[in-house]
Amino acid sequence: MSSVTKLNCPTCKTQVEWTDKFPFRPFCCQRCQQIDFGGWAQESFAIKGAALLDPEVMDSDQLAQELLNAGMIDPDLLDS
Repeated sequence: MSSVTKLNCPTCKTQVEWTDKFPFRPFCCQRCQQIDFGGWAQESFAIKGAALLDPEVMDSDQLAQELLNAGMIDPDLLDS
């Protein structure tokens, strides 16, 4: 007999089994999943650490170069 992993829902702390019985795992239900997603969308949650690209501490040329290197902007959009 295999043991089923159990954990608490991150939102409401209800115990959740890591099985198909809880399709929104690690959340107990879609409502708790959406509450958590809303927190991330409203920036209520954050991952610790400095922003990788912080426009407030980079000059525009430096920021443009970093975005170019990351493939996030089209090089044809930059002035020569």
